[in-house]
Amino acid sequence: MHLLYCDESNLEERVGDFLLYGGLMVDGTKAGDLSAAMDKIRLRRGVPRDYLLKFNPGPPKFSHQQFIGLKKDVIAAACEHRVRLLVYAVLHDIANSPDDARRKGINTVTYHFHCALNRITGGTGLVLIDRFNDEGNLIDQHLRDKFMIGLTGMPYSREMRLSNIVGFHYSAVGQSHFPSILDVAVGSFRFAVNALTRQQEKNLSTARELLKSLSPLFWREAEATEVSEIGLTFSPKRIKRANYREKYQALKDFLAECGIVTAQTITEERTY
Repeated sequence: MHLLYCDESNLEERVGDFLLYGGLMVDGTKAGDLSAAMDKIRLRRGVPRDYLLKFNPGPPKFSHQQFIGLKKDVIAAACEHRVRLLVYAVLHDIANSPDDARRKGINTVTYHFHCALNRITGGTGLVLIDRFNDEGNLIDQHLRDKFMIGLTGMPYSREMRLSNIVGFHYSAVGQSHFPSILDVAVGSFRFAVNALTRQQEKNLSTARELLKSLSPLFWREAEATEVSEIGLTFSPKRIKRANYREKYQALKDFLAECGIVTAQTITEERTY
């Protein structure tokens, strides 16, 4: 059994920003060891038991450098226990709305989780999504549909059941260590992406360091060095406007400079 913890970042609609939806894939056979490692990190670093570990803010009375060290330990533990990261990115300028983009992010990341499980002998998985309330509280029915029906409106089929996934449930930071690991990882990725898209020159050096530390987490096919679309997908696949393609290509190039070479081509042509 594999677990997929999911959450979004950069939800606030802002021109030039990418909404990110991430999934943290944890092998159930390594989950206990990873949880124990997180216990040790918190104890060694003197993290209060009631502190909810996220990318920001840090624990009370922690210096900036102490908090950076804590987050580095978290990412290192995730790498050591072979956690995998699945990410969906869409430009807010293109998305219909943040809520719609988030739902499409859920669709994409859970489908890619299903695909990843296909590559694992006997692979089955459980999806745990960070609880949120969207407009009209559509998420509850959306998750029911994901389990009972799967995906709809696919290019070559009306419906596709995600048969490798045995359940869709909610989670929250503090209910286990894994949502914290996800928040630190996706928050770090968001920081790096925003440093580029918002032209924050003072943050680019830190952004590069963060991306290099995150690179081992991204899903890659066996023996491959590129990050497949399972690991990181840019949406939509077909980007018609040249100025939007330039933004996607700039992000793709920046990630490649930092060791995250993505397989997906940024194009205006239909490839499916």
